[in-house]
Amino acid sequence: MKLLQILSPVVVLLGLLMLASPVVSGTDPVFSHFFHDETLRIDYYHTGNSFEEIISLDQLWRQGMWSGSRLHLLDDLNLGRYYQKVYDAATGELIYSKGFDSYYGEWKTTGPAAEGIRRTYHESALIPFPRNSVEFALEVRQKDKSMKEIYRVKIDPQWHMIREDKLDDDVMVMKAAYNGNPHGCVDIAILGDGYTAEEEGKFRDDVQRFSDLMLGYEPYKSMSQKFNIWGVLKPSQESGCDEPSRGVHLNTALGCTFDSLGSERYMLTEDNRVIRDVAANAPYDVLYIMVNHERYGGGGIYNLFCTFTSDNQWSEFVFLHEFGHSFAGLADEYYSSSTAYNDFYPAGQEPNERNITALVNSSLPKWAHLLTEGTSIPTPWKKAEYDAMDAEYNRGRAEQNRNIANLMKNGGKPQEIAAAKAEGEAWSKSHQARVDEWFRNSEFFGQVGAFEGGGYVSEGMYRSEIDCIMFTKGLKKFCAACTAGIQEITRQYTESD
Repeated sequence: MKLLQILSPVVVLLGLLMLASPVVSGTDPVFSHFFHDETLRIDYYHTGNSFEEIISLDQLWRQGMWSGSRLHLLDDLNLGRYYQKVYDAATGELIYSKGFDSYYGEWKTTGPAAEGIRRTYHESALIPFPRNSVEFALEVRQKDKSMKEIYRVKIDPQWHMIREDKLDDDVMVMKAAYNGNPHGCVDIAILGDGYTAEEEGKFRDDVQRFSDLMLGYEPYKSMSQKFNIWGVLKPSQESGCDEPSRGVHLNTALGCTFDSLGSERYMLTEDNRVIRDVAANAPYDVLYIMVNHERYGGGGIYNLFCTFTSDNQWSEFVFLHEFGHSFAGLADEYYSSSTAYNDFYPAGQEPNERNITALVNSSLPKWAHLLTEGTSIPTPWKKAEYDAMDAEYNRGRAEQNRNIANLMKNGGKPQEIAAAKAEGEAWSKSHQARVDEWFRNSEFFGQVGAFEGGGYVSEGMYRSEIDCIMFTKGLKKFCAACTAGIQEITRQYTESD
């Protein structure tokens, strides 16, 4: 009821403004009333552990055009563990909102955070630049899925401390795909990390290669005219990125590193301010970070960014998989690989992500309208047989990773290290070929049902198809639930449904 009370005045205002003036296609009188067509970047610090969260304001920045939709100002998707909300200070009306996840949000699910260890992360919120004073608030989702406000600050757009710094001169911007005004498209910025000035040509080629992949891959292919893709590069001093558990530490522009949150293949960066400064050189709704490296790894956080490496045999898969997280808020559908998280999805709660379900509120999954006729719910799929294959692979992969790390940290010969890495890649490829063949031979291959296992949970969590690009490696299709989720998100960013 409270939410309806907040939203209803905005709806009334929209009606009054439409009566008062003609509406130009692709614009919204509510947006024009409350906002300039520019961006306000709100930087803040997020501190705490599993039991406490403290927000403190850092700086405000007035930056380029607002690249988001001017029609869909209120986010009703109910995705993400946090929400940013903007209220008109004079009336208290909610005029902008957006759900998101954060690096801090993942940190607080780890063992050290549960032990009370505090960490601080730098974060940013991008909102349309307000015409008048607003109140900016942050909310966090509770275990019962309700939202709790944890921070609120009043922002006067006339405040002289709002920064308007000149952008860096050494940042290169390229258009890999341009299909129209940023207001009517999803604008993706692919930032480069670990590319030196001498490797600018490689960066351009890599951006174009992955851009072409995405816009030729369903469901993006059918919506390709709704996407712009930009390449943005601030040259690094060294090629590659950090691999701490292998003794590698490099000076790169964006600070990407493997071993994030203690997971050897998880590659993220904590240099948020640098990322935002570089990204500001292009209009963007969502961010990729492409790392100039041949190792398998990456990461994706909803409405923050996703990372991938450019030159691994699985790079194209990781590029699409991680974007599923960061753009569409899709869950991981695998459940046996090690992660740093504890109770990422609390028992007894239905996940908000569109591609997994705990069947808490219904005997049918949230994708019931997509089910293959006659398919049993839950859907039997010889899970124990798959689990045995996967456990064998994970044991072998862990041993190979330990061997590579030992060689690299203890003076192994270059040919020994190269041979160990090649063996690991071959093991990964042969295992996935075996698994893919096993899936193809299943009687349920291509059917939509509710297959147990997903979201890092082996039992009591279900996905819509036996295999999906959010489940196992390879250039396979997004499952039916993932496809619907991506289409839903894309509509929120474009000017009209």
